[in-house]
Amino acid sequence: MNQLAGKVAIVTGASSGIGYEAAILFARQGARVVVTARRQAELDALVDEIGRSGGAAVAVAGDIRDEQLARAVVEVAVGRFGGLDIAFNNAGAVGEATPTAEIPVATWDAVLATNLTSAFLGAKYQIPAMLERGGGSLIFTSSFVGHSAGFPGMGAYAASKAGLIGLMQVIAVEYGTRGIRANALLPGGTDTPMGRAVCDTPQARAFVEGLNALKRLARPEEIAQAALYLASDASSFTTGACLTADGGVSINHT
Repeated sequence: MNQLAGKVAIVTGASSGIGYEAAILFARQGARVVVTARRQAELDALVDEIGRSGGAAVAVAGDIRDEQLARAVVEVAVGRFGGLDIAFNNAGAVGEATPTAEIPVATWDAVLATNLTSAFLGAKYQIPAMLERGGGSLIFTSSFVGHSAGFPGMGAYAASKAGLIGLMQVIAVEYGTRGIRANALLPGGTDTPMGRAVCDTPQARAFVEGLNALKRLARPEEIAQAALYLASDASSFTTGACLTADGGVSINHT
């Protein structure tokens, strides 16, 4: 069953990790996909992989913090594929681990621009395109950090990811009657390049694995499956929600 047959999707942060796997999965489920990230070569490899499997995808490389890129990605979705139904605003950065009182303003600004402002810019152009189609699904990659847990040294990251939840909730109530759903996906520790940068020693990896009930890191394709649920009509009555795919971090005390 192609859960996204006839749909057009945007996936940001698609050059690796969760975004890469989500783009492949969305295409496998019938969506035509526009992928974006900074690295052109990795995006080209992704488009080639989707094409070899019989899917349709196009890449638009650039800095997700740039409003012109946000506009261009939507224009490509509409111009190449005829519209927009799904947007997985997934791009993000952790930033350097620094106690809050020692975070340079430039670092704070950079993390919020990458994680929060970029998602706002995406939604700013994605929403009108979805309204032209009678609705759609907006998905924002947030985190259990800043929602159910606080980690030392991650003040900017936590603030940006918590901010995504607030943005998502407002979009959900503003546009729900016009057919747009908005939800946040909250992964736990995931075995991605960004995740491995945090779990950069065996001890750090073991610590993060021990935080959740499953005692392991997620595979990026597992988080992509959760994104597929939010993108598809299977979640047709789900909006304004925080979907935790965190291995039980939020309830684990063992």
